[in-house]
Amino acid sequence: MILEGNDPATQPSFTIGNRLARALWGVSWLLLFRPSPRPLHAWRRALLRLFGTRMGEHVHVYAGVRIWAPWQLTLGDRVGIADGVTLYNMAPMTIGNDCTLSQGAYLCGGSHDINSANFQLVAHPINLADHVWVCAEAFVGPGVYIALGCVVGARAVVMKDINQPWTVWGGHPAVQLKTRRPRSST
Repeated sequence: MILEGNDPATQPSFTIGNRLARALWGVSWLLLFRPSPRPLHAWRRALLRLFGTRMGEHVHVYAGVRIWAPWQLTLGDRVGIADGVTLYNMAPMTIGNDCTLSQGAYLCGGSHDINSANFQLVAHPINLADHVWVCAEAFVGPGVYIALGCVVGARAVVMKDINQPWTVWGGHPAVQLKTRRPRSST
């Protein structure tokens, strides 16, 4: 999806409304979200909801998480997002139930069209199904879907959909390493 279809060298890539909302969010993040004490998950959930995030219950978003556009974020139940995670959600981003994003993970929903003379900005949604774990410092690129129960290993780079559920992926680019055999919770 091309964002504005303009010349990014001479014009903004986003509407004035979008830029003002991001500025307001940036100030709120800096003054209210980021300095909040570690256990105040309810406070950060309230701020995210105020800025349009849709989320389920028992969501833990830590104070060191960077979110580009909270109004484009949907979080399921029992989601944990660790300090140092970046959600660069220029397009909608959905994180399913029982997902974990570990320290330094980077979910990047935007890029540039390399075939465009002016490298036009583009954005694509990212969708994580339920029970996905994106491990420390892993990268998930624009338009990627990750299937039910997958684990993306530390520092892996995922640029294509992962459609095989309950699998473990690692490397650059990420390749399937093995199949998971989840145990029931007891």
